[in-house]
Amino acid sequence: MAKVLVTGGCGFIGSAVCRALLRLSDICLVNVDKLTYAAAGLFSAGLIPGPKYRFYRQDICDSRAMASIIEREKPEAILHLAAESHVDRSISGPSAFITTNILGTYSLLEAARSYWLKLKGERAERFRFLHISTDEVFGSLGAEGAFTETTPYDPSSPYAASKACSDHLVRAWGRTYGLPVIVTNCSNNYGPYQFPEKLIPLMITNALMDMELPVYGSGENVRDWLYVEDHADALITILERGIAGESYNVGGRGERTNLQVVEAICRHLDGLQPRRDGRAHAEAIHFVPDRPGHDLRYAIDPAKLERCLGWRARETFETGLEKTVVWYLENEAWWRPLRESAYRGERLGLMAESA
Repeated sequence: MAKVLVTGGCGFIGSAVCRALLRLSDICLVNVDKLTYAAAGLFSAGLIPGPKYRFYRQDICDSRAMASIIEREKPEAILHLAAESHVDRSISGPSAFITTNILGTYSLLEAARSYWLKLKGERAERFRFLHISTDEVFGSLGAEGAFTETTPYDPSSPYAASKACSDHLVRAWGRTYGLPVIVTNCSNNYGPYQFPEKLIPLMITNALMDMELPVYGSGENVRDWLYVEDHADALITILERGIAGESYNVGGRGERTNLQVVEAICRHLDGLQPRRDGRAHAEAIHFVPDRPGHDLRYAIDPAKLERCLGWRARETFETGLEKTVVWYLENEAWWRPLRESAYRGERLGLMAESA
């Protein structure tokens, strides 16, 4: 059996990747996660310890611990998903993003390089370090076009800048040391088990709690949406057939304005669970001051991944959103404790005070 080590495997995307890997009969999985607030409720979300699955609670910034785990487990590939990922939180508290996303990636790269240099023959050739990043590193698009693998980096937020730095580190370790790395940049993910600070689960859970639905600015900012299980499938495809040294953009061809997203959620909920007061869910939408440095538009061109590796998203935005809304309706026991403890729906992303 091949052994894959995943960092951040208890996060939203990471747990989806772990579940997808565990469905493959020829894969053993090692999951390394620090278990921050964003992993709340995901520690055992379909991830049951057994002969094919081992979990380590560890911070990727601990270079000795990571080197020890990698040497002990001897993976054939590392999927690096561990990251601080919420733009709003990076505005009000950038330090954790610099530490985890930059220093943590450096620590992991060095541990992986030390391990890889000891491998011989086919094992050395098969080894891959797959770094999962974001389209936010590219900055803001105008009304036309889409991000490709050759789009220059132009990050706007502390989060995006930290991920851009980690991308550059990974590529440098590939070019300088020969480490067989692959970088992926994905569009906005959504789906089951997403922590409710993000737009789609926040709007769904707010609506189900009869709260207002706050939309930044005028709601005209555009994002390109990708169903999380499609993303997990793409990463496994890249792991199996991707070429070392290459980059691949992963997107679902699902551009929508933020307002269109919230309105679509409201339409689903009007049919599936109307408000108790008889009002349409969309009547709860209200606009709030925009966040600093809010990029206008993102759009991913996944043509390289589709053309070279044969991957395509299975879900459209419409089908994926419907599945997501239904999942939150059926899993209140998962999200409500989070909304009542870890995150109560407060405004995030207020300007940080200078150090």
